[in-house]
Amino acid sequence: MIGEVTEWLKVHAWNACVRKYREFESHPLRHPSLQFDSRALRNEESRTPPGPGGSNGSDTLRVLQVTRLSFLYTPRESFLFPRPRCCMSYLVLARKSRPQTFAEVVGQRPVVKTLQNSLARKRVAHAILFSGVRGVGKTTLARLMAKAINCTGETENPPCNVCASCREITAGNSLDLHEIDGASNRGIQEIRDLKDKIRFLPTSSRFKIIIIDEVHMLTTEAFNALLKTLEEPPAHVYFMFATTELHKIPITILSRCQQYELKRVSAAELSDHFHRLAFSEGFEIEPAAMALIVREAEGSVRDGLSLLDQVFSFGEKLISTGDVVEVLGLVDRDVLMRLTAGLLDGDRRAALIALDEIFAFGMDIKRFTADLMNCFRNLILTRIQGCDALLDLPEQEIILLRETAQRYSVETLHLKLNLLMEAVEEIRYSTQPRLALETAFLKIIEAGNVIPVSSLLGHLEKFIGKGQAEVAPAPPDLTPPPGTRQQPATSGADAAEITAKTTHTIPEKPAVKDTPTEQESTPASTAVQSTSAMVAPPAPQKIVEIHPHEKDIRRDWLEFVKYVRTNKVWMAQDLQRADSVKQRDKEMHLHYSDPANCSLLRQKENRQLLTEYFLDFFQKDLKIRFIIPDQQDAAETPGADTPQSKRQQLANDPLVIMAAEVFSGQVGDIRIGQQSR
Repeated sequence: MIGEVTEWLKVHAWNACVRKYREFESHPLRHPSLQFDSRALRNEESRTPPGPGGSNGSDTLRVLQVTRLSFLYTPRESFLFPRPRCCMSYLVLARKSRPQTFAEVVGQRPVVKTLQNSLARKRVAHAILFSGVRGVGKTTLARLMAKAINCTGETENPPCNVCASCREITAGNSLDLHEIDGASNRGIQEIRDLKDKIRFLPTSSRFKIIIIDEVHMLTTEAFNALLKTLEEPPAHVYFMFATTELHKIPITILSRCQQYELKRVSAAELSDHFHRLAFSEGFEIEPAAMALIVREAEGSVRDGLSLLDQVFSFGEKLISTGDVVEVLGLVDRDVLMRLTAGLLDGDRRAALIALDEIFAFGMDIKRFTADLMNCFRNLILTRIQGCDALLDLPEQEIILLRETAQRYSVETLHLKLNLLMEAVEEIRYSTQPRLALETAFLKIIEAGNVIPVSSLLGHLEKFIGKGQAEVAPAPPDLTPPPGTRQQPATSGADAAEITAKTTHTIPEKPAVKDTPTEQESTPASTAVQSTSAMVAPPAPQKIVEIHPHEKDIRRDWLEFVKYVRTNKVWMAQDLQRADSVKQRDKEMHLHYSDPANCSLLRQKENRQLLTEYFLDFFQKDLKIRFIIPDQQDAAETPGADTPQSKRQQLANDPLVIMAAEVFSGQVGDIRIGQQSR
């Protein structure tokens, strides 16, 4: 009974398929190019090859073999589906324009040349690793190498795209090309299955090619399982790896592969490539609009092609700058330059109005601040000689940036950029980003222009020289008194030299009774005496006021002990053994009942070190005295090496005095200890 029912079901299913087939063949809207796939009746799925359309294929319909046209059919008409509908399946530019030869690859000339030479000289490595950012051609080069290795055509630069192997790989139905997604096949079991497959010889091609995309997603166990096979693979197997995160791949894998680092594509190459594609699609793009698309692509071909698709769907045959700005949600370069000029010129009104226009347009703050910082970076690079090569921008925009940057110094641009970067960090955590951005703009404007330190020092030297000239003493009056013979006129320098010589050559005479010889005076001696009387005394040196942050000894004594402990542990322990600490006038008394507890502290070197710590911490000019029963504490020997004298020398240092005068400041704490050096 069960067998009869099963047979009846099979016959019924077959008859239903035949009826559907006849309805499809006789339908009036059927296109002649549509063919029925009999494999659907045998419960076989048609393969959906990657080809130029990508690694995951483009067609999703299994019954109809359609390249660009998918047919949606309903057997019975109703008010919901009055008649069959046909819809075109569009192929995006990123898949449509995928290079099929090495000559079509955009950029990457060094890598392409190396691969072509390795093919020509039969020196292709058994494992090749392509790394780089998104959309620069890693998977494309891997597929091109797969076609070139198995190419059987008679051409000097494979692949030929004519032989059976090239056509199978292009169509995506090659049985000897295994393309694996590392993100979804990342376990050790998938690697084991792969190792079982590569043991067999190729089916129709000369070699088996294994392409693993995003190989860094494999687990550590999967990498370890691949090590031996990757080091000594079968002679008929080649591995091609692609990754965007090279640092995540183990070094053991990297050492077994030939690495190729793909760089970002330059703006000029992207612009030429996009212009050719736009012309082939029947569109024309303005140069400024193309510059915006290239800038947004950031060196990625695929990103740029996706933007082109979006712009082509929006605009007309002529794509303008406004179309690109409106579709992609970008900031107009004119508004950005007006905002930059307002920040540099100190024009608050222009800067805030430009910011309001950007917010009214709905621009993302993060993207806007990134563009603004990049604009300041470009201005700085145009001001530095020899950095034009770092600007990957159109020539017209470079000229505009150079004209704008000539009005400002590099220091001013650098200061504004630093303030802007600090503001961006604050905006990230602000609940009112617009208010924070406006406040930051006002702060940047108020910063003003920056004067280099070298110029300030030059002005300071002139000021000091001028001040010394004003306070210099007047030359002495060497006019002899009446009744003496007038000497020839001499210059001020000669007179000073004569005075110095006379002063040092005349010996002192012992004090004796007045004699006629002693009462007589020569003209030279009279001139010397008058010169000495007329020389002005030196101006008193200005004393800098010292306002230290003093601390209370009794309240902060424990903190002082901790401070000493960070430098000398044993000294802090001896200080804790003190019975009491008191301040008496200009002295600090440390009372000890046992002399052994302070024997080390009383030594000269340790006493001086303790005084330095005390002066640095309390900022009080006191002397330390140890009070011990039945013993007299030896007083400190006065000299130039005491901590008090060192503090006085630092306070009266000419550089300190000059700095205090220039900046109208005052001296605070003075520290002479080893920790402050």
